[in-house]
Amino acid sequence: MTHIHRFPASSKAASTNPLKMSAPLGGALAFLGMDRSLPLFHGSQGCTAFGMVLLVRHFREAIPLQTTAMNQVSTILGGYENLEEALKTIYERNKPSLIGVCTTGVTETKGEDLEGHLKTFRMRNPDLNDLNLVFVSTPDFNGGFEDGYAAVVQGIVESFAEPAEQRVKGQVNILAGCHLTPGDVEEIRDIVEGFGLTPIIVPDLSLSMSGRQPTEFTATSLGGTTVDQVRSMGASEVTLVLGEQMRRAAAALELKTDVPSLFFDRLTGLEASDRFVKALAEISGRPVPARLRRQRESLVDGMLDGHFFLTRKKMVVALEPDHLFTVTSYLQDLGVDVVAAVAPQQAAVLEKVKAGTVMVGDHSDVEAMAKGCDLIVSNSHGRMGAAHAGVPLYRMGLPMFDRLGSGLVVTVGYRGSRDLLFALANIFLAAETDHDSHHGNQSHEHGHDGCCGGSGHGGGREGGSCGCTGA
Repeated sequence: MTHIHRFPASSKAASTNPLKMSAPLGGALAFLGMDRSLPLFHGSQGCTAFGMVLLVRHFREAIPLQTTAMNQVSTILGGYENLEEALKTIYERNKPSLIGVCTTGVTETKGEDLEGHLKTFRMRNPDLNDLNLVFVSTPDFNGGFEDGYAAVVQGIVESFAEPAEQRVKGQVNILAGCHLTPGDVEEIRDIVEGFGLTPIIVPDLSLSMSGRQPTEFTATSLGGTTVDQVRSMGASEVTLVLGEQMRRAAAALELKTDVPSLFFDRLTGLEASDRFVKALAEISGRPVPARLRRQRESLVDGMLDGHFFLTRKKMVVALEPDHLFTVTSYLQDLGVDVVAAVAPQQAAVLEKVKAGTVMVGDHSDVEAMAKGCDLIVSNSHGRMGAAHAGVPLYRMGLPMFDRLGSGLVVTVGYRGSRDLLFALANIFLAAETDHDSHHGNQSHEHGHDGCCGGSGHGGGREGGSCGCTGA
């Protein structure tokens, strides 16, 4: 597009309806994809409480997350004593296999020496040398959710991955970005294993955040990638890098292990899925499984059916940068006119996003640009702006606290791409059906299934997909 309006300057003095989430929260999610791990926020109790509530509401699971409980005195004089006490207490009580320390705005503003803290802790506590620790700088005021997640994955790789003298045939590394749900990660694992390959996924949220009922309470994550698996990544044949955010972690892994990388900017869509499947066939030397061939045919047929309802529809998308690129690219594959793409923070991948306007903003910007559009795609915090603009909201991304099963939604590969297409197309198909039901027969519309839900105008329901207001 030659008419793209990139990064227009905002006239607002403050974010009035934030889209952005903090870097430590993204870092905590990455640590939750490691087996028996416990993220620890080096900051105040409030920093941890808000982050934990958001993750609990999204995944509807108990979220292990601890804090060093900084107060006004330790913030000014230095928080090492709090950090050391927290690490020793967690180890004695919970015996986690990994403790991941994320800094916050409080400790970063003070300018605490995190690397120095780690060296001091090791020197003063030689009896805890077997405790796996990863310290990552994730200030609240720099970057966002995606940046914190990426920094932690890089920290895990740099801390544990080891070079190997021999390669293990069929073993592949996968660096999975935070734009992938636990359901997406599970789908990717199934596709890779379908070629006879053995994946090591870092982090693996599909094993820890997909919903489990343990027989006993545990204060650590319930599953995920083990530290030993990360150590063995140097023996893999190749690293599959999923998302622009994973480039630095992939470079760190390649530097330590000499394992070559293959980069995939998205796995949603026909062409994107084809590239991924072709790469797996070449790595494994095996033909594409019949199951995937059937799924590809189903996606192509779905694109044929769905284009009647999606072509030329106007949409606004507001998501984390890699997720934003994935969704806007796929929508344009389907013939959608993406009027605006809004990200919470700057990122390199935004240069590749194609939309009428690409900007760093919040939900109030989305609301302003969505007027007259057909659909908004964003997280649950976008619901109020969507209501003000009078535009339906399709929920994607994190947080999604007003829907069940958000962590298990699949939008990658042929199957996930097809399901996402149907979910979007059905919104407009339902709108047409509701409209016909409402306006096609005035004598029967109220009281039957339709946009008024059987209650009729003024029946207590605020509008329907046909656009009636119920007033």
